[in-house]
Amino acid sequence: MSDIEVRQVRESEHRATIELFGQAIHRPPLTDAVWAGVAGSFEQGRTLGAFAGGRMVGTALAWSSDLVVPGGRRVPMAAVTRVAVRTDFRRRGTLRELMRAQLADFAARGEPLAALRASEPGIYGRFGYGEATRTATLTLRSADVALRPEVPDEGEVRLLDSAPLAAALEISPLLSDIHARVGRGRVGTIARPAEWWPTSYDVMYRLGEGLSVAVHRGSGGDDGFVAYRVTRPGHGHESVLEVQDLVAATPAVAAALWRFVLGVDLVDTVRALFRPVDEPVAAMLVDPRAVTKAVTHGDLWVRLVDVPAALAARCYGAGSVVVEVEDAFLPGNSGRYRVGADGAVRTGDAPELAMDVDVLGMLYLGGWAPSVLAGIGRVRELVPGAAERADTVFTVPVKPWSGTRY
Repeated sequence: MSDIEVRQVRESEHRATIELFGQAIHRPPLTDAVWAGVAGSFEQGRTLGAFAGGRMVGTALAWSSDLVVPGGRRVPMAAVTRVAVRTDFRRRGTLRELMRAQLADFAARGEPLAALRASEPGIYGRFGYGEATRTATLTLRSADVALRPEVPDEGEVRLLDSAPLAAALEISPLLSDIHARVGRGRVGTIARPAEWWPTSYDVMYRLGEGLSVAVHRGSGGDDGFVAYRVTRPGHGHESVLEVQDLVAATPAVAAALWRFVLGVDLVDTVRALFRPVDEPVAAMLVDPRAVTKAVTHGDLWVRLVDVPAALAARCYGAGSVVVEVEDAFLPGNSGRYRVGADGAVRTGDAPELAMDVDVLGMLYLGGWAPSVLAGIGRVRELVPGAAERADTVFTVPVKPWSGTRY
C-alpha cells in the first residue's frame, strides 16, 4: 500500500508497540509497573512498525531462536510474536506489508525458518505459515488423583520462594539454564532467548499474581522444573492449580514433577496448559477418569523462509518422493524437490506430490501425515501411492511439540 510505511521501530517507540498490541487483543492499558518489567523483551533491530501519516498502525516483533528438527539439528529460526494491526486499519493491506517486510528481513539474516503461535489461525496460512505441532490442555479432579505405584518417584523436588511475577524474573537464569540443558529433547522445541523471559508466564498482564516454581534435582543436578499458580476465589468457589510450564530431562523427572503438583493441598482442580498430546498422564493414574478433559489446540505454526535450506536441514525416513512447492509470497522457493533418506535437493524430475508452502510447513516437523492431508485435498497426489510413500519419508517417532508460549 502506498500510504503504509513499514520500518524498524526506534527504542523510544517500543512501549507504543506493546500498547498497540495490548489494545488489539483487548488487554487492559499498559501500566508503568508492567512496562518496567517487560521493557527488556525487545531484541535490538527486530521490531517492525507500520505507519500511516506518521502514526503507528501495526507492529510485529521477532526474536532470534532455533528449532529442533527431525534428526536433532537446531536450525536458526525467527520466533514471531506481538503481531497486531489497529482495528481501524484492518483490511487495508497493513498486515500483508508487515509480513512481507518481516520475511524479507529473515531471509536477509539467513534464517531458514520462522514460527509463531497463531491467536487467529485463519490469518497466517496466506503468508506461508502452517500448523506444524499440536498441544493439549489437561484438566484433572484432584480428589480422584492417585498415582499408580510403579510410576517413578526419584530425586527430590524443592519449592523456590513464592514471589510476584516481577520478582520471579530473578530466577529466570536458573530456569533458562535447565530448559537449555534438558528441555530440547523433542522435535519442535525452540530456544528461549533472553528477551522471552520478561514476558514468560503472561507476566505482562498478571503482574500482581503469585507464581510458584518447583525444581527437580536428580543425581546429576537440577534436571527439571514446574511453574504454576493457584487461584482461590474464596469460600464456596473452586480452587484451581494452573500449570504454566513443565520441563523435564526424562519421563521419570516429568513423573516426579507431576507427582508434586498433583499433591499440592487445598486444590480442587489441576489444569495443565499446552502439554504434549501424547503425554501419558492418564496412564500414570489408578483411575484414568480423573483426567476429566483433554482439549487439543494448535501449537507452533512454521514457515519455511528458505525452502531448500530448511528441507536439507532435517532427516527423513526410508525412500524418497518428489514434491512440487508453490510459494506465492516468496516465489524463489517455488519448485520441485526430491526429499528422502539421502537428503533434499532441487530437481527437474516429474512431481509426485504438489502443495502450497503452508502445507509444507505442516509436514515439516512430522506432525501431520501427507496421506491424511492428501485425503482432504491439502496435498495434491499426482502419482498414485506417492502420499503413502511420503508418510514414511516425513515420519517422526514421537509427536513434535514446542512447549514454549510466546
